[in-house]
Amino acid sequence: MRILVLGDGWFLGKAVIEGALARGWDVTAFNRGRSGAVPEDIETVRGDRTSGTDLKRLAQSGSWDAVIDTSSGEMSPRTVLTAAEALRPAVERWVHVSTVSVYQGWPHQTLTEDSARLDAPADADESFGYTGPDGSPTKYGFQKAGAEKAVLQTFGREAVVLRPGVILGPGEYVGRLPWWLRRAERGGAILAAAPSLRPIQPVDVRDVAAFALDQAAQDGGGAFNVAHPAPLSIGEFLAHCLAVTGGAGHVVWADPAVLAEHGVRQWTEMPLWRTASGVWSVDASRAVAAGLSCRPLTTTISDTWEWLKADGRPVDHPRAAEHGIAPAKESAVLAALAH
Repeated sequence: MRILVLGDGWFLGKAVIEGALARGWDVTAFNRGRSGAVPEDIETVRGDRTSGTDLKRLAQSGSWDAVIDTSSGEMSPRTVLTAAEALRPAVERWVHVSTVSVYQGWPHQTLTEDSARLDAPADADESFGYTGPDGSPTKYGFQKAGAEKAVLQTFGREAVVLRPGVILGPGEYVGRLPWWLRRAERGGAILAAAPSLRPIQPVDVRDVAAFALDQAAQDGGGAFNVAHPAPLSIGEFLAHCLAVTGGAGHVVWADPAVLAEHGVRQWTEMPLWRTASGVWSVDASRAVAAGLSCRPLTTTISDTWEWLKADGRPVDHPRAAEHGIAPAKESAVLAALAH
């Protein structure tokens, strides 16, 4: 296989590149070279995917069996459409990493690939869409829905769309799992949202990469939800964070209503917590039937801690600053719970 990876060599892009090399594939990486690092033994083409000139130069530099696009998360549908059309003559197949946020019902409903999706034009610019008053739908979801449409109308049956929810693992730059690990390491009373049995289903970045590579080598297209088929409870998640870090801490479970009274923000100040009923109810059975295999989430936690201990440093990203409750605020909520 000859594949083209759109994106820098960090997190999912890095996992895709490393996985492809382990399979003996030829890899070309197209990126700006501003973050992350790619192995020296792969072909690297420097360029900006928002530049028509750079895309034309890339298309003329070779041909590939498949593209795996890991870098369009913050790009408009129009930008994705321009890249897809420019590369269509040089590429047989396009594997596009999207998101569950494209569904109208996320995060309130159980989702399958047949669930209704947000509607956005394939040539929409970055202004298209809106975010609802309760955080659903999101402008991000509209943008990603339009990007899916751009790829599908360009590649047809040779387009594969992956819709992951939360991706964790070594190299994570958003900071959800790293924050919980550092908080567990610090120990003491650790504030968390009840109930402790609430299931979560994030997936390991290496498993997403492996499934993307599998799909690149297949025939035919389609869409797949990518979520862990064996959820772990948040209680088990935090217990393992404490176990691997050796933190002398204990979890204090707070009623969501109490957290709301103190203005604790879901999803950011309390990573992985959201009260909407469908947030961790994504049906990934179609992907599992197509070969998705997910390692235990406890392994993801352990491996991420090993990465952090080895001075693992994610690329700088503004979203990381959004995650985790400030110590003073956490102490104030804990004090209120104790009275």
